[in-house]
Parts: sequence; structure tokens; C-alpha cells
Amino acid sequence: MTKSRVRSVAALWQILSRKSFVTSSTLKAFSTSLINPSNSILMAPSLVSLDCPDLWTSSFVQSDRSSIQKYSSKRVAQIIDGKAIADEIRSGIALEVRRMKESIGQVPELAVILVGQRRDSQTYVRNKKIGSEEVGIKFVMTTLPDNCTEYEVCNALQNYNENPSVHGIILQLPLPQHLDEGKILSLLSLEKDVDGFHPVNIGNLALLGREPLFIPCTPKGCIELLLRSGIEIMGKKVVVIGRSNVVGLPMSLLLQRHHATVTIIHAYTRNPDKISREADILITAAGVPNLVRGSWLKPGAIVVDVGTNPVEDPECERGYRLMGDVCFEEASKIASAITPVPGGVGPMTVAMLLYNTLESAKRAYKFT
Repeated sequence: MTKSRVRSVAALWQILSRKSFVTSSTLKAFSTSLINPSNSILMAPSLVSLDCPDLWTSSFVQSDRSSIQKYSSKRVAQIIDGKAIADEIRSGIALEVRRMKESIGQVPELAVILVGQRRDSQTYVRNKKIGSEEVGIKFVMTTLPDNCTEYEVCNALQNYNENPSVHGIILQLPLPQHLDEGKILSLLSLEKDVDGFHPVNIGNLALLGREPLFIPCTPKGCIELLLRSGIEIMGKKVVVIGRSNVVGLPMSLLLQRHHATVTIIHAYTRNPDKISREADILITAAGVPNLVRGSWLKPGAIVVDVGTNPVEDPECERGYRLMGDVCFEEASKIASAITPVPGGVGPMTVAMLLYNTLESAKRAYKFT
């Protein structure tokens, strides 16, 4: 357990223990759930175990800059290696899949529906396929053209819903504009929604005391990156750039469950650079290459770049390269830690998808 995490637990302990209506057994259960999460593959504990009442005290409002390193123009930001962390997590998943196969003769199965020819979507799906095969998860896919009908997508989705050997279903987003994304997603079986986009999963993510069956993979991966890098979330000012249903919205909800103070920047926000400079942690998922410049950052900030933007580059094998939302060259001279693109959040998204699929299969087979 990191020192910052111990400090977080201690701070909450002091606040809770000052209230006479909180019993000693409640305090013990709360602290134990934070220190000893039941999950052995991931560091993040269950969301319900993090829930606690908002108890305001005059002594609680204070400045805490302990986790933000002092800025030096000569310092280069620490690189948060998402690939290395994801590899560690996938090793744990592979062991569990192997144990399941040896014990009950079954393995998890992931199904993907890909509509159209978006290059970024094709990259994501290819990575999911490779990741699945590496850990022993069976992978199946249905591809449909850009001009397919809503009925065709719904039919493919329903076939996977009804297939008991399929434990996770991915409808690769975004869909072509003529398709009703919300309507199609509402048909997805809640028990197989390993992307975590079902309205019930999002609703349970938003509500204290509720635990979604699945947390959306990219936000979940970002939290895991921060925790494994020893970065404290509780009480920090976090700015999220982008409010999409895929990343921005669930990211902000998940950060609040981890007790961060969250501000969301979107396309209509005035002075986004000024707001960004207030962030202890900046998470960007706008989909705009080099949107965030060095001048947008507070010295010593933590930067998590979710952006994966294909940019034409004839020198690359595929004719394009991937760029993030952050100008890495500038940001790395100001931030204390930063995720690269590629090699940062992307591998973690895939690792969380594989983890969710494993958990779905374990529930389906009642395997512990």
C-alpha cells in the first residue's frame, strides 16, 4: 500500500471517527475495504467500499500539495508506462483463464460487432483480438458495412445475447450517424455489457451505494494507471476534457466515486486553458491532436492522455500514426508524470476489457 493511500485512509478515518453515530465496526469495515481490496488482479477496490458520507468540518478545508512535485524547467516528466502495467494485469488474467479451463473445461468468450471502416475503430478491434488470444479468451467478430441497416446491427447483437458461450459483447463505437446508438445499446444484455455502457451500468456508476456489473474500460484503466503509479486521487482537483458517453462522462463519475473534485471541459467551455491550469490531474479525451499545450498545465500536474488520433504519415507502415490530445513535447517539460500515445491508456483499455470479460464468465459459470 502506497504512503499516499495510507494518508487518504487516515484522513477519512479522522473525519469519520469524530462523528458519534459512526460505530467502531463501521470504521473497521471501511478501512479494511480500502487496505485489502478483494480483487487480486487489480488495485482498485469495489466502488461501494469507497462510499462514505460527505461530512464537512472547518478543519478539513486545507491546501494539500504533497503529491505534486515542485516544478523544474530542467525536469522531464515521468512516463507512465501503460503497456508494462497492462502486461502485468494480463498475466494475472491469463492465469485465471488457465485455471478456469483446467477446472471446468470452459474459457471466456468475447464477441465484437464492428460497423464501417473507421481506422481508429479497426485499430482498437485488432488490439482486442490480439489481447484476447494472448490470455486465452476466445474471440469472435461480426463485421458490417457503413451503410448497413439498424436491423442488421440489432440482429447480430441479439444473436450474441442469446449465445450462452459468449460472455462479453462489444459494439465498437462510434457507429455511423444513421444508426441510433442509444437504441441499439439498450438491447445489449446487461450481463454481457463488458464495455460498461448499458444505461443500468452507467446509472449504478453514478449512484452512491451501487456497484455496476461493469465499469467502462477506458476510465477503469485510467484509475488503475493512477493507483499503480502511486498517484493519489482523493481530494485532488481533476479536470476532464471531453464529455462523451464513452470516456468523459463515465470518467467524471468514476473520479467522483474516488473522491476527486472534478471539472469537465467541453467544446463550449470558455477559457479552457485557464481551467486546465488549475488541475492536479488532467485527463483528456477530446479527440483533437495537440489540443493541450504546455501552457495549459500547472507545473507538476499529472497528465493522462486518452486521445488516440490517426494522423496521415506516409512514412509509417499503415500510412498513419497515432497522436494524443496533448502536445507531448511541451507537456513532458511541465508535468510531473504523463502517459504516452501510443503505449499509455490504450493497452490499459484492452486489459480492462479482458478483465471484465473474465469476470462475466466467472459469474456465468459460478466459478470462484
